[in-house]
Amino acid sequence: MRIALFGKPFQAEKREQIKSILEEIARAGVEVLICSQYYAKLEQQALHTILSEYSLTEDNKFKADFALSIGGDGTLLNVARRVGNKGIPILGINTGRLGFLSATDYKETRAMMSELLAGEIVLENHKQLSLHSTDSQLPEYPYALNEIAVLKRDISAMLHIHASLNGEYLNDYQADGLIVATSTGSTAYALSVGGPILFPENPSIILAPVAPHSLTVRPIVLSDRSVIDLRVESRSQHFLVALDGRSYPLPGNAHLRIVSADFPILIVRRKSQSFVQTLRAKMMWGKDLRTT
Repeated sequence: MRIALFGKPFQAEKREQIKSILEEIARAGVEVLICSQYYAKLEQQALHTILSEYSLTEDNKFKADFALSIGGDGTLLNVARRVGNKGIPILGINTGRLGFLSATDYKETRAMMSELLAGEIVLENHKQLSLHSTDSQLPEYPYALNEIAVLKRDISAMLHIHASLNGEYLNDYQADGLIVATSTGSTAYALSVGGPILFPENPSIILAPVAPHSLTVRPIVLSDRSVIDLRVESRSQHFLVALDGRSYPLPGNAHLRIVSADFPILIVRRKSQSFVQTLRAKMMWGKDLRTT
C-alpha cells in the first residue's frame, strides 16, 4: 500500500503530535510518498528521520492508494485540490481546531492505520462544485469541495448579484456576497451566515447570501442538478471569487456559472465514526452549557 503524505506548516507545540502520527505510519509498514514542502517542515523539526523509507513528490503528478492529510480541514481542502480527479481517497488526521473533514484525532492514528490496512473503512463520496465563465479568466483549478463564494473586495462597496436558476430569473442579491456551498461546505462558511447543515450523503447545493440588504432574502437548498448563473456588479469595478478560501479578483459585470463538478472527492471515514457523532462532538450538542 502506498500513502501520499501531506501536511501544513506547524508550530513547535505540535511537534509531539506530528511525531506520534509519523511513528504509527512507520509502524504500519506502508510505502510513503511525502510532499516535498511538508518534508522541509519535518526536517526543520528533526522529524524527517522517523520514516526510514520514503520518496518525495514535487507536484500533483503522483500515484497512491490513499492520501493522508495531517492538520485541519483547511489542510484537507488543499489536499483535495492536489488529488483532483485522480480518485484517491483522502484520510484526514486532525491536529487542528474543529475538524469536520479531518475527523480522526491524531491519538487514533494507530487504530486508523490498522483499519486502513484491513480495508475496514468507509469511503464517502463528497460532491464538488465547478466554476465557469465566458468572459473572465478563471483559476487553473476551478473546483471547490466546500464552497464557491462571490464577495465584495472593498469594505464599503456592496455587490449587486443577478442570479438565475436553470435559465429562470431567481433574484437580485444586494449583499456583501453570495455563497454557493455543497453539503460538505454546509458546516463551513455557509453555516456562519445562517445556512442549514446537510449530511454528506445529501448532494444538494446551498445558496446563502452574506449580509443581504433585504431581511426577506434567506438561504435556499437546491438540487445538485441545478445550473446557477450569476452576473456580478460592483461599484469598486472588481469583486472576489473564492474557491475553498482561494481568492481571485474578477472585473465587475462578470458572468459566472456554477454547477456540480463531474467528479467527487473520496473521504475516508472510520466505521466507528458517524456524522451524527461528529456533529455532537464539534457543535457540543447534548451538553448544557448554561452557567448557574
